[in-house]
Amino acid sequence: MIQEARLWCGDGWTAKVIKNEDDDGWAVAMIKDGEPEPALVGPWTMGRDKKNPKPLDGPAFSTLVKTASEFVRRHEQQLHATLHQSITVTAGGQRVTVSLDIEPDEDNPSARLSATGEGGDELASVRVSPSFKLTRASAVAWAEGGFARPGER
Repeated sequence: MIQEARLWCGDGWTAKVIKNEDDDGWAVAMIKDGEPEPALVGPWTMGRDKKNPKPLDGPAFSTLVKTASEFVRRHEQQLHATLHQSITVTAGGQRVTVSLDIEPDEDNPSARLSATGEGGDELASVRVSPSFKLTRASAVAWAEGGFARPGER
């Protein structure tokens, strides 16, 4: 565990006090172990001399780890919500849950649209473009259209 005035490591994180490129002040970069880029960069307090940064200490490092961890967790939740969506609609007199699952891949992204009946049985599953927009209207139209691949009716 490193505990220096401008560099602390521990709990799976590194806090590094750096010169703020946007102004005359300082910033702190929080880097998760194994990651190439900081998860979070924020302003850091000036020291008493008004030139140098305030040194890192235990309580500040703990707060930074908590803040950066929460930021990463929220980002992961938001990404998951974007990649895995579902809507329950009524179509043809039955409740149908329509799900869109996107596989983000730099070279070959893909997506699957699926429908599940009230009893949990899969009614349909088709590949769609990762840019497909799942809305209540698109889910109803897909179900009422006999689950044909969108755009192929």
